[in-house]
Amino acid sequence: MALIARSREIIAENADDVQAARKADAPAAMIDRLLLDDVRLEGMADAIRVVAALPDPVGVVESGWRVPNGLEILATRVPLGVIGVIYEGRPNVTTDAAALAIKSGNAIVLRGSRIAERSNVILGEVVANALAGAGVPTGAVTMLGTDRDEMLEMIRAEGRIDLVIPRGGEELKAYLTENARVPVIYAASGNCHVYVDESADLDDALAIIVNAKTQRPGVCNAAETLLVHRAVAAEFLPRAAAALSHEGVEIRASDAAKAAMGDAGANVRLATDEDFATEFLALVIAVGVVDSVEEAIDHVNRFGSGHSEAIVTRSLAAAQAFQHGVDSACVYVNASTRFTDGGEFGMGAEIGISTQKLHARGPIGLADLTTVKYLITGTGQIR
Repeated sequence: MALIARSREIIAENADDVQAARKADAPAAMIDRLLLDDVRLEGMADAIRVVAALPDPVGVVESGWRVPNGLEILATRVPLGVIGVIYEGRPNVTTDAAALAIKSGNAIVLRGSRIAERSNVILGEVVANALAGAGVPTGAVTMLGTDRDEMLEMIRAEGRIDLVIPRGGEELKAYLTENARVPVIYAASGNCHVYVDESADLDDALAIIVNAKTQRPGVCNAAETLLVHRAVAAEFLPRAAAALSHEGVEIRASDAAKAAMGDAGANVRLATDEDFATEFLALVIAVGVVDSVEEAIDHVNRFGSGHSEAIVTRSLAAAQAFQHGVDSACVYVNASTRFTDGGEFGMGAEIGISTQKLHARGPIGLADLTTVKYLITGTGQIR
């Protein structure tokens, strides 16, 4: 694969991006998202291989029927057309998005951020050369520069761009909400929660929250808030506070949560509503205590961003109440939020995680880059 064959060049260009980002005091989470090494490049190559091996969604007949007047109707999948993707500091999106677009029969326009410019340029070159060698038309994958006016032109290109998918934070989302003239699917922030129910296996709960918060704190499916039922708070929160602190996590807790931590909460700062509403993308977590699963659901729906939430419980009733009551794209029972990912879902890759409800929700994979066309065959019918 071309990606692996040119890995030394790619890693060298990426190292220059990383060095420049560090000199600019970029946040640690941004550095982590930016960094490429042999393991991550192999993961990018594996994602492309999986996408290539997936069934082609184009031309699939979803359903068919005959109406009383004899017309035969087929609902089929067709490409969307030209897709624009805007992303911040994640060079793997260059290859993931290109693979998904080409597999689903679309052309794609990629606009990365300045912090990853060198990495994106060489990855775009590798992709373009590989596609040319496979006979794919020139221009099927196009890399834009980082000029903001060029991005503005793209998001206002009615009739030329069929869909834009921004993969970034709330600032980018707000900019597109104000300026876009083409359809947008927002792959935006992930203010994700883990709720520990009164019936939870507390060992499982501890492993899940530590994983969800610390495995990669700078990604959108990392947990930002821990909620604990009051019935187990005094038993669980001292353990959770000690384990999270051991991993370098700064804890911001409600009055009740801080009190339940005992000595482990001595140096914990009090949380505000702003803390509970924040996607930290760092080793920081907000912690609260609730009196019921219903209160946990209300908290998540008030402060969450509609991304990924988890409940740890041994109660089927609590699990079902949480999964049906929380208004998010992905709702887990007894598992880490870190699994919200196209690769983990068997999609090979995804362009982003949609937190909205129209056209796509959750990981944006192959099928989400197609739409429906109805093919109708008659025998001379008129109305």
